[in-house]
Amino acid sequence: MNVKKLAVIMDPIQNITPHKDSSLAMILEAQARGFEVFCGDLDDIWLDKDVPRGRLTKVTGFDESDHWFDLGETVELNLGDLEVILMRKDPPFDIQYVFSTYVLEQAQRLGTVVVNHPQGLRDANEKAFLAWFPDCVPATLIARSLDQMREFISQHKKVVVKPLDMMGGRSVFATSVEDGNHNVILETVSDYGKRYTMLQQYIPEISKSGDRRILLIDGQPIPFALARIPAEGDHRGNMDAGARVEVHPLTDREQAICDQIGPRLRDKGLLFAGIDIIGNYMTELNVTSPTGIRELQRETGLPIAGHLFDAILSRCRSN
Repeated sequence: MNVKKLAVIMDPIQNITPHKDSSLAMILEAQARGFEVFCGDLDDIWLDKDVPRGRLTKVTGFDESDHWFDLGETVELNLGDLEVILMRKDPPFDIQYVFSTYVLEQAQRLGTVVVNHPQGLRDANEKAFLAWFPDCVPATLIARSLDQMREFISQHKKVVVKPLDMMGGRSVFATSVEDGNHNVILETVSDYGKRYTMLQQYIPEISKSGDRRILLIDGQPIPFALARIPAEGDHRGNMDAGARVEVHPLTDREQAICDQIGPRLRDKGLLFAGIDIIGNYMTELNVTSPTGIRELQRETGLPIAGHLFDAILSRCRSN
């Protein structure tokens, strides 16, 4: 009997933080489902004419904080022979990331289930995609013009400034009309007006109720939110930036937001997504490498990685 093969395209596994890494949760679940698991980075996949190929390394995962993986042999294979590919490469979402999705799309053409859908990844920039859900988001500007950005700050008084292609709170600033550094912040993040930049109206609930991560599988939300409360003196609700974590049932407003965006995610093949909500507003929609599985599983006892793999396996050709 042929063993089913699964690949995870990710940053080096030796560099992850195992107790909170969702890719490791997926590797552990894949092993429990009988998959032979391989890992690799963007350097390890390519197109040979129309054939998607990979030089991937066998990996065994462990649920241990000081020994979470063993690496085995490295093999070259046709990506179309894999049952599943999990695209878990962290941003920046740059042109090299986009190029990699063309390789993965060829594997998908051959019958491999790719999570998330390569075209969906290209279509749904994690910040710009919010424009498709205007009823769910705060006042938002995406622009290159420094004059337009200054006008937005003048209008809304206090704002958050973000690049469109990063993650984990990197290069995210809160600033205001009174802040003497706001011009420097705009110039730095936008590279003096050469890069599209997002500005959002500041939502004061961030300091009290935090930035609430909700995971959606095949368009349906997990019924609990992972609230990330910023560290003292910080405005970023990111665990990588020192935020503390609490778990709460979804509010009616959060459920309504999920009901609105879920069908669109499903239509684009975005099987696994994470949205960030502050107060009553969605501030980001994460589809590249959403995290939060391990924390939510620990706090709620829900088999979230199991639910994800139920959805993945329902799409497999061997199902």
